[in-house]
Amino acid sequence: MRATLTRSDPKEFLFFNRNTTGKAAARAFVNRLKERTADRDTNIEVKAFQTQLKAIKKWGRSTPDGLSQLAQPTLIANGDNDRMVPSVLSENLHRRIKDSELVIYPNSGHGGIFQYHQQFAPLAVEFLAR
Repeated sequence: MRATLTRSDPKEFLFFNRNTTGKAAARAFVNRLKERTADRDTNIEVKAFQTQLKAIKKWGRSTPDGLSQLAQPTLIANGDNDRMVPSVLSENLHRRIKDSELVIYPNSGHGGIFQYHQQFAPLAVEFLAR
């Protein structure tokens, strides 16, 4: 609703803090998205969006799965002020997955990996190369 009223991209409100740092990071992110002109993903259909919301709601109300058996290397990244997936949930996930790695980006929301893309991209490449 806010995005419509301010003629902004909804990602600015969903993924970034609404302080000076977050607003600047949001604008930079939206501008980077515009740089790619070929092979872009198609927009999500309304039905797919509704299905995603229904799955999130069901998952959020369910009993947490036992993750102690998970043996795959796991990298967990989040912002320290994520309103969509609160950072404490990432910390909980990290505690429950043996030998997982947790990165919490400061002064960022759900889009922490977008805000800190210059730090996250090499970290992700190095993690995947192991």
